[in-house]
Amino acid sequence: MRKTNTKGNTPLHDAVINGNRELAKFLVSIDPEVAYYNNKNDRSPLYLAVEKGNKKGILDDLLKSGALIPIYREDGDALPKGKSPVHAAIEQRSRDILLKIEKAKPELLRITEKELGNSLHYASSIGFLEGVQFLLQKFRDGAYETNLEGNYPIHLACKSHSADVVKEYLDKFPYAEEFINKKGRNILHVAAKYGNCNVISYILKQDPKLVEPLLNEMDEDGNKPLHLAAGYGKSLAAFVLVRDQRVEHFTVNHRNRTPYDLAADISKVAEEEYAKTDEMTAVERRQQFDSKNSIPANETEGNKADSEIAVDYFGAVITLAILYFHACPKKSLSELFPFIKQNTSQARDHIKRVLGNLLVAAVLVAGVTFTGAIQLPQLPQLRDNINPGDQHHELNSTSRNSSHDNLLYGYLFLDVAALSTSLVAALILLWSNFNYPKFQIPAVVFSNSMVCLSIVLMFGAFFFSVRIALLGSHGRFLAVTITVVAVMFFLAQALLVFPWIIPLSANQILLQLLLHYLYYIYFFLFVYGKWWLTQTLRKHSR
Repeated sequence: MRKTNTKGNTPLHDAVINGNRELAKFLVSIDPEVAYYNNKNDRSPLYLAVEKGNKKGILDDLLKSGALIPIYREDGDALPKGKSPVHAAIEQRSRDILLKIEKAKPELLRITEKELGNSLHYASSIGFLEGVQFLLQKFRDGAYETNLEGNYPIHLACKSHSADVVKEYLDKFPYAEEFINKKGRNILHVAAKYGNCNVISYILKQDPKLVEPLLNEMDEDGNKPLHLAAGYGKSLAAFVLVRDQRVEHFTVNHRNRTPYDLAADISKVAEEEYAKTDEMTAVERRQQFDSKNSIPANETEGNKADSEIAVDYFGAVITLAILYFHACPKKSLSELFPFIKQNTSQARDHIKRVLGNLLVAAVLVAGVTFTGAIQLPQLPQLRDNINPGDQHHELNSTSRNSSHDNLLYGYLFLDVAALSTSLVAALILLWSNFNYPKFQIPAVVFSNSMVCLSIVLMFGAFFFSVRIALLGSHGRFLAVTITVVAVMFFLAQALLVFPWIIPLSANQILLQLLLHYLYYIYFFLFVYGKWWLTQTLRKHSR
């Protein structure tokens, strides 16, 4: 009866797997204890019956057997060291099976798995609300047990995204500050670390007597909930916490780091790791980024047990942008954005690589603008098309000539300016390359600004030439549309090119300032907007 095959299955295992109720009932009546024996996958016949959803009533027959749960068997581990059928019922999200197990074998509710913890741990981790409600009635003591990581079931509820499960715990245990895991973290710490803004929002709305002991408590590393949200790049969690006036923004942890400092640290790490993967495919990039950047900045020197949390690049920089506006210490711009000078040899090597490309760009712009200067846009032959008797055309003749002259002067000015700046850049590059190589670095920096400026001017000259071409057109809507589109692209181009024109030290500060605003706007438009809309629709659906 207890003989096993190569898979570790007893005859009772195979009877359950094949759905043979009569045989299973016969076998368990002869040796009831086998119902708890595990195969090589740590699954007992009882577990398999639950996993199959009590198919053909086999689970009922197994539960009716009067055998006690074996603690030890000679040829393998018994149930306490294998997978619990209660955990299988929770995985199936079946309250009915839990009720069957509780009525027949209530002791099974107390079995703890090595990896998953007790039944309340597992039900809380997957957000199984009905299961948590049932287990809190039948197995209330399980809420006071910790798993291998030192977490209580309420901590695992805060890791999941179900605020309803957390509500169930807080209704039963309104003293949440007493649930501290082995790292000294309360439930708000855990919710912030995993970025569960739904849970955080719910906790912050509770009675101040419950919330205040959680908001600014430190864990064993001196981190408060806001520190963890910032250090793990959880933008929504950081936003919800930092907007609460009761949360302290500028306190330091045991490493003397504020939440803003941690966000800055992890964003730098994320940026460096992401920059190394530019030439990889999207899948390879994501795999390498997640594997290498899984430990947050605030825990790289300590315990690395939290390596399952991957830091997202955009999450890190968006979190930094949020804290820049709400929790940034008062510092000068030079302190916030220090300018890092390149090593001279590295800078020269880089300059040699870009000098040739920059020279080609300058010559191309010069050639295009020179061609445009010798082929001036001419006045459309409007006078040939004007009917001498048409007084309306005669009245507009003078105004068209005046507009043509103004547009032509503007075109000539921008075209000549673009030609001049590009030629200056090309000459300086040639001069530094052949005569004075030691001046290549400043020459390239200056010429880069000149080439960028010439491109902007060339676009402006092209816009004026288009306006001249449309001067005699009767398609007024087309002319307005082209003008609006051209102006928009001109401003966008100027915005992109402007940082390359100004000095490099000022460019770095300006670029980082702009990025904070851009990421902050992106956060509101997409990340926060999506979350807010989801919450609003969920409330209305109720």
